[in-house]
Amino acid sequence: MTRWGIVSTVKADARDILNFAAYHLERGAHRLYLYLDAPDPAVFDRLAAHPKIKVVACDDNWWAKRRGRPEKHQSRQFLNARHAYNRRVEVDWLAHIDVDEFLWPARPLAAQLADLPQDCLCARARPIEALAPAPGSSGPETTFKAFHLAPAERQRAAERVFPTYGRHLSGGFLSHVAGKLVYRTGIDGLRAKIHNIEVDGRQNPGEQPLPETELCHMHAQSWEDWQSSYRYRMARGSYRPDLKPQVNRHSGGLSLHELFSRLESEAGVAGLRRFYDEICLATPALCDRLAAEGLLRRHDLNLDAARVRQFPGS
Repeated sequence: MTRWGIVSTVKADARDILNFAAYHLERGAHRLYLYLDAPDPAVFDRLAAHPKIKVVACDDNWWAKRRGRPEKHQSRQFLNARHAYNRRVEVDWLAHIDVDEFLWPARPLAAQLADLPQDCLCARARPIEALAPAPGSSGPETTFKAFHLAPAERQRAAERVFPTYGRHLSGGFLSHVAGKLVYRTGIDGLRAKIHNIEVDGRQNPGEQPLPETELCHMHAQSWEDWQSSYRYRMARGSYRPDLKPQVNRHSGGLSLHELFSRLESEAGVAGLRRFYDEICLATPALCDRLAAEGLLRRHDLNLDAARVRQFPGS
């Protein structure tokens, strides 16, 4: 039987880390390789007690053995992913994803991976991005926006669905549309990155899509959640100044750093809030526009129940 696992460098509160682990165990992950970027002994002990989890505390001793702790978290992710890959092989496929990303397979992921041709070394799950619940809404499901794969169609839809800010955002997404890879283990020379792999200088050899698996990305679950990460993302994360615009500058696209800096300079926090309300809030009007484009998704991740089952008493 095909076995798959996950490697992730995680920095989040205990509940979110346990939710992430429990959810993927219940989706069929055979092994989780979790690297705690901000080690917490209590979380470490919880994770280490689970027979399907291998956990590493990335403390000073860990990095001292690896020529020091890289300043950029992306570099720490690379190194940890490669460490997991070079361990004793326990899975046939490994996914490199973040703690706010959740694989949603329409049928068992193991079966999807088993169906791939032998020359496929990696398969890509495309993201859907979570929307925050509108005031007064209720229910267990999270609402997500999807996007069209064809770039021209993607952008036309984004500008129809998000009339003010869609022209700056690929598919109307705040975060990446590249998705993440699941890649075969035991391949000499394979080097994992964030969205890609390299094997002997070749990028993503034999890549195939995973159309039956969505990557649920919980990038901005609420205004408070978005603001809590906003300054870090602007300085060093996914909105940092060295990143290019998602949409071609010839079409008027600004980078996220440029767009948010302009909104702040013109209207302060109120400008950011107007952006958030259009792009991230699951209002009935937005859901109707997404549905008309075939881009509305609703999934119940049931994270709390999974956490309690996998980590009783948590």
